[in-house]
Amino acid sequence: MKKILLVETKLLLRDWVASLLALALPVALLLLLGQIPDLRKADPNLGGERVVDAQLPAQMILLALLTASFTVLPNALATYRERGVLRRMSTTPVSPARLLGAQLALNLVVASIAAFVVILSGWLVLGSRLPAQVFGFVLVFLLGAAAMLALGLVIAAVAPNGTTASTIGSISMFPLLFVAGMWIPREVMPDALRVISDFSVVGPFVNAMRDTWAGEWPQLPHLAVMAAGLVLFSGLAVRLFRWE
Repeated sequence: MKKILLVETKLLLRDWVASLLALALPVALLLLLGQIPDLRKADPNLGGERVVDAQLPAQMILLALLTASFTVLPNALATYRERGVLRRMSTTPVSPARLLGAQLALNLVVASIAAFVVILSGWLVLGSRLPAQVFGFVLVFLLGAAAMLALGLVIAAVAPNGTTASTIGSISMFPLLFVAGMWIPREVMPDALRVISDFSVVGPFVNAMRDTWAGEWPQLPHLAVMAAGLVLFSGLAVRLFRWE
């Protein structure tokens, strides 16, 4: 596993533009949207808190995770398949589980850096609050990030080339952003849409993150949905994976 991680890290650093996108886009949007006056006022729909206090940073962290999960990771593995790299790797002792695990771990590091930069930027520039329940925040982030990256691995497992992976990733990413409340706050969603959000992994992720920002421990149902997503998507990725 260590050798795979080392090789994948070197390859990731060569293609640093994709990683920079996962880091820079959420931060840029956070600082841009944070200048909107209404987002810096107390919102009754959010219990009197400002959107920039927790809602906006949580959404930008989600955007960073989905960018890594549905753009960076699938495109990298699918490009390997397209160029015959995976076919050559199939002749080595490397198993699909180890290769996919290395990709998940590496992209989790990238997503963690992006989340840290989002939180720090919001705190320094917009006066956003820091997560009050630190241990709960770390648990939610790692569990939710792993679940989303595992879903990205499902795409990577079946996409024949980078173009297809990017297309599938884009089609999957925007509906998830919608049900997570990126454009319509969950508090004002219709009941049916809120139920879909509750079981989408991204909805529980954003809700649990906001709980930790408020100093509360994440709710068990939110953790359970993310854990179930991680197990389901990881298993599917390994089962569906093809070297070529």
